Amino acid sequence: MASAVSFAEISAQVRQLAWQLQPPAWLLHELQDKLVILLNHVLSQEPAAIERLRRQQGRCVQVSWRQLSLQWTVTPAGLLERSDTSQTPDLRVHVNEESPINLLQGLRTGQKPTMRVEGDVMLAAELNWLVDHVRWDAEEDLSRLVGDAWAHKLVGLAKRVFKALSEFSRQ
Repeated sequence: MASAVSFAEISAQVRQLAWQLQPPAWLLHELQDKLVILLNHVLSQEPAAIERLRRQQGRCVQVSWRQLSLQWTVTPAGLLERSDTSQTPDLRVHVNEESPINLLQGLRTGQKPTMRVEGDVMLAAELNWLVDHVRWDAEEDLSRLVGDAWAHKLVGLAKRVFKALSEFSRQ
């Protein structure tokens, strides 16, 4: 007699399989480059953030989560560039939260995930300031493309979808 498999068991198996699959290196590099572009866009809208990062030029930060890792160097312009992993980071930050859903939910509500921080204390303090004070106004950027009304509607829709997904994942 065949036994029924629960949705939770299937979901856990799919999640485990998804995390075992490794995307090709070129795709990871492209995604990291796009993330750096987005971060620099957000930073460039906050002059205080640029000035704080200028004081840290040449410093290298490594951020990791699970098996993923990204390394940045602060440029003389106060922005970020992806650095070679052969460079020794001045600061290492490892995010301890294992669940991507929990991580995204916490970030959405403004909570910082638990993390292990090793290295330069002053650089860590500057990054902490950036996390606390710099926010991306996605609706403002979107309004430049589609107008204020549509941007407001699209951001509202995205918030409702994310809320529904969050509630679904808790079940």
